[in-house]
Amino acid sequence: MIVPEYWAEGRIQQQVAAKQYTVRRYGWSDDSAMAAQAHADQRTREAFDRIVNGEPLQRRERKLAYNGADGMPIREEVLERQGDSIITRNGYGARCLNTPNVMFVDVDFEDRRGSARGLTVIGAAFLMAFAVGYATHSAMAGLATLILVTAFGFWRARAEGLRLTEDKSDQLTGLRERVDQFIQQRPDWHLRLYRTPSGARILAMHDVFAPADAGATEAFEALGADPVYARMCRNQNCFRARLSAKPWRVDIDEHLPRPSVWPVPFEKQAARNAWVARYEKAAQGFAACQYLGSVGNTLNVHPDALAVQELHDDRTRAHSGLALA
Repeated sequence: MIVPEYWAEGRIQQQVAAKQYTVRRYGWSDDSAMAAQAHADQRTREAFDRIVNGEPLQRRERKLAYNGADGMPIREEVLERQGDSIITRNGYGARCLNTPNVMFVDVDFEDRRGSARGLTVIGAAFLMAFAVGYATHSAMAGLATLILVTAFGFWRARAEGLRLTEDKSDQLTGLRERVDQFIQQRPDWHLRLYRTPSGARILAMHDVFAPADAGATEAFEALGADPVYARMCRNQNCFRARLSAKPWRVDIDEHLPRPSVWPVPFEKQAARNAWVARYEKAAQGFAACQYLGSVGNTLNVHPDALAVQELHDDRTRAHSGLALA
């Protein structure tokens, strides 16, 4: 896991064999801005030479908070360091916990709301039936339109995999069943369960893992980890957990003033600081997750996992009883 303090960009523009090349690369460092610039210049020179020699490389890297495809370091403002764990502010302004070896499993629940969609289809069908019946002065034409439009609307919804009625099943109960089955096969494991606004979070307490470990991969698959989260963990070589509310859930609709990828230009810093102050005040009244309980061998606790768990529970307000956001 690499979450650098300093970032810089290198640039080489040079003509080779009557052809103009401009190559840019980022560099980073935990030591100083000068070291970050030296790293950027080194990476730029290496990329420039490879491109001139015919390798099909991009001439410029995109500035992203974290790039799972290329495995670039996490590019977010470092707010705090606690041992090996780092708290950052992500691209939309929330605080995030990054840890190299304490495993979080992020599970997103499927959106099973569908009753409104079914009512929309029926409502549209009635409106069209009324219009046709009125225009043709024929009740039969209106009835035929109602049947045809309703059937077509339901067919399209099903063809696109959309639900027409609300699924009342408790997805949290389904997750608990998966966790119980998982633990039965691994009685020495110790897992803590948390409810999040749109899913659940599972924290492994009994041991530490590398994100690419077979054990982590197996747990992700068995527990239903969000595929995007699982890919990010492997590519960034870390596990992540959001510690504070998402802005749009605490009545702050706009994101951080652009550009929000760290570091921001000097002229954007005042606006960014004002946004952060407003967001932090609003987020105080909400929790990022709620502790639900523990399963497995609860006496089996790794000291690194315990330190991360205490930090996580404190910063997310997991025991506060506050509304989730």
